[in-house]
Amino acid sequence: MKYKSVFDIIGPVMIGPSSSHTAGAARIGRLARSLFRREPKWATISFYGSFAKTYKGHGTDVAIVGGILDYDTYDERIIESINVAKEKGIKIKFQEEDAITDHPNTARIHMGDDQGDIELVGISIGGGKVEIIELNGFELKLSGHHPAILVVHDDRFGAIASVSNVIAKHQLNIGHMDVSRKEKGQMALMTIEVDQPIDEAVINELTSLPNITQVTRISD
Repeated sequence: MKYKSVFDIIGPVMIGPSSSHTAGAARIGRLARSLFRREPKWATISFYGSFAKTYKGHGTDVAIVGGILDYDTYDERIIESINVAKEKGIKIKFQEEDAITDHPNTARIHMGDDQGDIELVGISIGGGKVEIIELNGFELKLSGHHPAILVVHDDRFGAIASVSNVIAKHQLNIGHMDVSRKEKGQMALMTIEVDQPIDEAVINELTSLPNITQVTRISD
C-alpha cells in the first residue's frame, strides 16, 4: 500500500483513542449528516464486527453521534455528543449486530425526521479513512476525502453521458465514478468524486437534465 502522507499512517487530528474506531466513526457519522443535509430527529446506529465488540471502550458511539451532529474529528464537543443529542431532543439508539460483514469496522446508520430518512452503511478502513458502501439500498464507494456529486436518476440511455458532459464542460476532473442500480430500467445512482471544488452552477445544470431525480454535493 502506498501512503501519500504521514497522516495516512497515524490518522488525522482527532479526539482519541483510535483513528479507525473514533476518527473513522466520526467521519461516517458526518458523511451521513452531509447526505441527509440537515439535523435528524432520530438515529438508529448498528455496529458490526470489531465496532460491535469495542464501541463503548473506544468511543465509537460518541464519535459517530458527534459526526451526525456535524462535529469534525478534532472537535472536543465529540466527548459530550450523546448528551448534546439528548438535549436537542434527538433520539439515539445503538444496536450490536452479530451478522458477519466484509469489513470488521462496519456501521449502519438509519436516521431521519418528519420529512424523510436515509440509511447507509460505512466502513472505517484505518488511519481515519472511511468508505460509504451502501446508501438507501444502492451499492456505492464514497470516501468523503474528495468533493463528490451523487446523482439519483432514471436508468435511461444517455443519462450517464449527459452528466459527464456537464462535468467536462465545467472542467472538473473525475477521480472516481461508479453507477449502481437496483433493477434494470428503474432508479439508479451515480457516485462521482472530482479533484476540484464543485460550484453551485454545476449542481443547478445537472438538476435540470432530463431523467435526473436528485443531485447532492459532498464537500471534502
